[in-house]
Amino acid sequence: MEWEFTAEDVVKARVGYMLADFRRDLAEEVRMNAGDSDELQFRRTFNLIYDMCHALATGRKLDEFLAPYAYDPPTCEFLREVEPLMESNVEMLGAILQRMIMDGVERGLPLEVAVNEAALQHRQVAMSGV
Repeated sequence: MEWEFTAEDVVKARVGYMLADFRRDLAEEVRMNAGDSDELQFRRTFNLIYDMCHALATGRKLDEFLAPYAYDPPTCEFLREVEPLMESNVEMLGAILQRMIMDGVERGLPLEVAVNEAALQHRQVAMSGV
């Protein structure tokens, strides 16, 4: 995806680009590239790509993320091909997650509590769909 702002702008709260905005934009990107896939296939593809971006944005290595998919070589191959194309998305998602944590810290929460709160917010947004 391309933005008119940077990941640094998000971290420094110069723009209000939130997790729901990112998920919406990523869904649009996946839908444009998914061709004629049905809704179930689109959702599976979106969730897989989003989960990979989240794993990479939170410091996991691609091979760690792929380990549960070892039984499914086509999925691993797909994710290995897509991963370099997601570099800017991973950076932006990392910035959004960092901003979420910083929002908690700026409200006076201890860092560990702010991290846990950001994780809870992330789960809520992710569970709400695209």
